[in-house]
Amino acid sequence: MKEHIQGLAWRFFVSGTTIRCEYGAAPVIQCNEYHYGKSDISPSPWLENDIKLIENAAKIGFFHYGPRLWMVGEVEPLKALQDPVTRPQIIERVLKEYPERTVSKGTKFYRLRVSPQRRADPAEYDSPPAALAGKGRLDSSDFPVMYGSQDIDICIHECRASTEDDIYVATLKTQRDLRLLDLTQVLEEEGTEFESLDIAVHMLFLARSHSYEISRAIALAAKNVGFDGVIYPSFFSLIRTGGHPFETSYGLSLRRFHPERNKYAAEFTIQNFALFGRPLESGLVSVDCINRLILTQVGYLGHFGPVTY
Repeated sequence: MKEHIQGLAWRFFVSGTTIRCEYGAAPVIQCNEYHYGKSDISPSPWLENDIKLIENAAKIGFFHYGPRLWMVGEVEPLKALQDPVTRPQIIERVLKEYPERTVSKGTKFYRLRVSPQRRADPAEYDSPPAALAGKGRLDSSDFPVMYGSQDIDICIHECRASTEDDIYVATLKTQRDLRLLDLTQVLEEEGTEFESLDIAVHMLFLARSHSYEISRAIALAAKNVGFDGVIYPSFFSLIRTGGHPFETSYGLSLRRFHPERNKYAAEFTIQNFALFGRPLESGLVSVDCINRLILTQVGYLGHFGPVTY
């Protein structure tokens, strides 16, 4: 029973007050046993009795949280990536420290299009035309990129498709082994989160469009050293898996210090493919089939959080 109440307290007060920053995220409220009887938050009137019940049943107290600054983007490699002068040195580290992954010939993945002009034409499922290039996370105006995933739900999210859209999905198949830079792997590192390249790249791909200049530079650098593309974490990974951004235990990143950290990270990461150039046109991949996708049901999962604190 105590564990259930602690879980309820975490969902409502910790997860429920988590605020995303330009990079990173942190909760406004935390709770633990060391603050039992010393809560200092200012809840809404309708929560006062509930909080007392939770505190006494779980023997915890609530307090305003001052996060370690790495949680809100104070990570040295990330700050260096934001500076065009120091960005190349960090990108060089990315190319050296992240592993290469071979995607075998015959591997299948999906590419989704909303209202393509020629829905049965395989060419419609190649990288976007030049007029549309430079709007995504990894492509530039003169550098087309094909985006795909082995998770159809993620394809729907990435395209912002709705029930009113005319949606088509191409199943694509690789025609040879592909060399991809895998940016979803957890790096083995020494030092703290403030010095972590792994945390920096993890934050980069969970950031909004202001981060695209950096991720595009990484993609172009990967192309220039001979990679066919990259595997990168979807921006929608957490909403797809139900994960919480940048989880910690007493200020330590679970991504780095969890006893099964690789398994932990994999559970909350959806891997997307980004293939450079025009893979269909060049014969790197082929269209296995094209189908129309009809959305018949949409559901949301969520939880409440406090309004004032």
